[in-house]
Amino acid sequence: MSDIVKSTPKVADHGAFGVSGTGDTSGYGGLVRKSSQIGSSERPFGSYFDEVVDDLERAYPSFSDAIEKVIVDRGELTLHVKSSRLSEVALILRDELKFEMCMGVSGAHYPAETGRELHALYPLLSLTRNQRIRLEVSVPDSNPHIPSLVEIWASNNWQERETFDMFGIIFDGHPALTRIMMPDDWPGHPQRKDYPLGGIPVEYKGATVPPPNERRSYR
Repeated sequence: MSDIVKSTPKVADHGAFGVSGTGDTSGYGGLVRKSSQIGSSERPFGSYFDEVVDDLERAYPSFSDAIEKVIVDRGELTLHVKSSRLSEVALILRDELKFEMCMGVSGAHYPAETGRELHALYPLLSLTRNQRIRLEVSVPDSNPHIPSLVEIWASNNWQERETFDMFGIIFDGHPALTRIMMPDDWPGHPQRKDYPLGGIPVEYKGATVPPPNERRSYR
């Protein structure tokens, strides 16, 4: 009779919400989401979106070279702009198409998009036209430089600092691009998807919050 060897199952870490067995201590239990890139939308775009794109094409002769794609999705118009042409497009939109307000800038990190890992998104509002659109710029993680729009929309000052702080996007020409939320010597950028999840003790008035895989399991 052959010997029967019984293996001892490996005990996985228990993380937030008692999750175990996945190696994921965040509490999401190994949730995997498939990402897909959306191609350019076809005309007619609908709503006022055709009007905006037509006006921009007439006002900006280099439209086809500067705009990588036009996407209409979930009721929003997004113009994907080359980083090198962002300032030109922004000026045309402000001065010619009367998008007087930029509501800030936010970052996004897509590690699977090789050469386009970091994105900056700008929601624009035209009070004159009562219309909203978005600009989106993609840059590689290896060279995360995007022109600052502070001289065009001064309200972007703190938002660009926050996006730099959280994602590591460098806004060239910003008057004082420093961290705004984290300490100046903080390593890394906390909202990037490659930033370590947990494992960093944080003190609150003398108390300590342990990393997820050391927390108590509530069942």
